[in-house]
Amino acid sequence: MEKEYTVEKLDHYCRGIIHRDEKIGFIDNALPNEKIQIEITNEKKKYFEGIVKKYNEVSPFRIKPLCPYFFKCGGCSSQHIPFEMENNYKEEKVRELIAKFTDIDLVVIKNIEYGEEFYYRNKIKLHIKNKKIGYYEEESNELLEINKCCLVSFKINSLFEELENVVKNNEIEEIIIRVSNDEKRVMLKLVGNVFNYESILDKVDVLYINDSCITNKDQILTNIGNKKYYLSIDSFFQVNIKLTEKLYDEVLKIVSKYCPETILDLYCGTGTIGIYVSDYVKKIIGVDYSITNINDAMKNAKLNNLYNIEFICDKVENVIDSFKDIDLVIVDPPRAGLDIKTKENLKRIGSKYIIYVSCDPVTLARDLDYLSANYEVKYIKPFNMFPKTYHVECVCLLIFR
Repeated sequence: MEKEYTVEKLDHYCRGIIHRDEKIGFIDNALPNEKIQIEITNEKKKYFEGIVKKYNEVSPFRIKPLCPYFFKCGGCSSQHIPFEMENNYKEEKVRELIAKFTDIDLVVIKNIEYGEEFYYRNKIKLHIKNKKIGYYEEESNELLEINKCCLVSFKINSLFEELENVVKNNEIEEIIIRVSNDEKRVMLKLVGNVFNYESILDKVDVLYINDSCITNKDQILTNIGNKKYYLSIDSFFQVNIKLTEKLYDEVLKIVSKYCPETILDLYCGTGTIGIYVSDYVKKIIGVDYSITNINDAMKNAKLNNLYNIEFICDKVENVIDSFKDIDLVIVDPPRAGLDIKTKENLKRIGSKYIIYVSCDPVTLARDLDYLSANYEVKYIKPFNMFPKTYHVECVCLLIFR
């Protein structure tokens, strides 16, 4: 009889952890306390990866995934566990990483904020192969054909049938869809040799064929709270239709409490956070490397009749050493977190407050550990912005010691 293993816990990618010959193993689709037999798919010097060949004992918490593609797609990692368990897992993940990489008292970590479990995304990218629409299977070039996605909005899902007709009549390679947060406006991009698209025109407000916009409008309008924003097809924008407002409200709560005169908004994207808090500050300076983002940010400032915000198009590390006399810094970096030059200059600037918006708790912990010599971490609040995946975002308040 093949050896049986008991799953100890979930790792930070929602895989089950076991040990075999004193080596740690990461097993897909395995839950804590399940008794399993495995097949090793990838063995390294210090760890191995595998799949379940047989469940000898199944967790009472295991549920049937809503999505029929869950076990092949790879876009989701937690559809087989209840939503409450997922939220607890993500909150505990933040605690474990903060404990592992810092000396910060875990009492500063607040309860996780969450919203809708499914149908929350306002954007999707689809691939086409042999006239079939889908996602690439995890770590594969094989296309998994789909006709819906449980993560994206109902409006996006309603377009699948018409998109299948468009794909049949063209040589399309990729499709990008964005909708406004109220799902009333739709932007579509078709990539490839596209010549027959009339049937989709009355379903969308903006249509791009490759890099050319063929409709009168090239952007759609969306709202977060009482602020309005233009959305471009390629610019960065938070994808969670409803929870984004709660995350921004967390930032707004801090800014409105302290009412700083000057805010430096690093990695500002399309200016969304800076614009959202602009009523409580005299001056905001936003920095982002993407010209598409900055162009949208300037349009968004004008759209909201703001005259206290300006934007710089450059990499943060290229300009960070030019700033001083800043009362509050907002950082919303990519998954790689803050580079060493930026962290050193945050210490030099010495603003009274830093608000760190993180999309990766590993790099967040690393950066907080570095900054904690000069700043006290007042609190860390997790947000489940990407349900059914292992990702978790956080909003953190740091106060100068």
